[in-house]
Amino acid sequence: MQSALIQPTDRGLYCADGDFYIDPWRPVERALITHAHADHARSGHARYWAARDGLGLLHRRLGNKAALTGVDYNAPLQFGRVRVSFHPAGHVLGSAQIRVERDGEVWVASGDYKRDTDPTCRAFEPVPCDTFITEATFALPAYRWPDAATVAADIHAWWQENAANGRTTMLFCYALGKAQRVLAQLPADPPGPIYLHGAVAPLTEDYRRAGIALPDTRTVGEAPAAEDYASSLVIAPPSAAGSTWMRRFRRPATGFASGWMRIRGNRRRRGHDRGFVLSDHVDWPGLLQTIDDTGARQILTTHGRADELVRYLRERGLTARPLATLYGAGDGDEDNA
Repeated sequence: MQSALIQPTDRGLYCADGDFYIDPWRPVERALITHAHADHARSGHARYWAARDGLGLLHRRLGNKAALTGVDYNAPLQFGRVRVSFHPAGHVLGSAQIRVERDGEVWVASGDYKRDTDPTCRAFEPVPCDTFITEATFALPAYRWPDAATVAADIHAWWQENAANGRTTMLFCYALGKAQRVLAQLPADPPGPIYLHGAVAPLTEDYRRAGIALPDTRTVGEAPAAEDYASSLVIAPPSAAGSTWMRRFRRPATGFASGWMRIRGNRRRRGHDRGFVLSDHVDWPGLLQTIDDTGARQILTTHGRADELVRYLRERGLTARPLATLYGAGDGDEDNA
């Protein structure tokens, strides 16, 4: 009997027949990377393979000296006995699922993914497989996402209201992926200028260089000292909330864009005026639909609410179990959700 095609190790998910790791968290010789978020793309590996769309973001994360090989979506690669290909995951620019095939047996490691419309990255493509490794960040029935265009319209209306009252609109969201998605989906009639935190601005330029259409923005650090930011929209990472950086803004109205805003009380816990339900991860209905679309009979779960999802899938007659990784429920950077 052959060993499992992909196995957890103390360095990451390992494919022995191809001698490579997927999103390893300790240094390895061959690393196949699903996307550029810090909990998936780590420095120190000898060689990297990733979807070509995300190379700019990965070079920013890993440095220009990183030995990165860009791979076109759906293009086959051979590693030892296994055939590998990268497929769109719909999470952020350059995100990918990794398909691994050995002697007709197919496994897919999804990384992070979503099924919702996002003009800043390629749409998720279901990949038929025997075993599907899925995230479980929001694997509870309570997590169901509203239409993203409606959320963007709500952010725009809130911005207009704040501008009419002479207030700065401060929106906190993850710097890589979420910020650019918000920018791309805002209506085309802004009530004022858009400013970006220094952590958001360079990543946004990487998106522009990749051909993603985004509205004009300015960098907060380049603004005159006397700038009052009235009527402006300022997009910043969650880490900026409560920092000395905030002192330059008078009477800011603050909001947070995240899937965690679906649960009442999270907005109050974070101390923001508004919460907007917008996630770059799959919701509960999308998660179940994706599992059905793959046709997989074995489901391995990572991150988030793995135990609850495993229990539900077993009740449906599927083989399911949590896959031990460095990250479990509540680990990693929850603000990229």
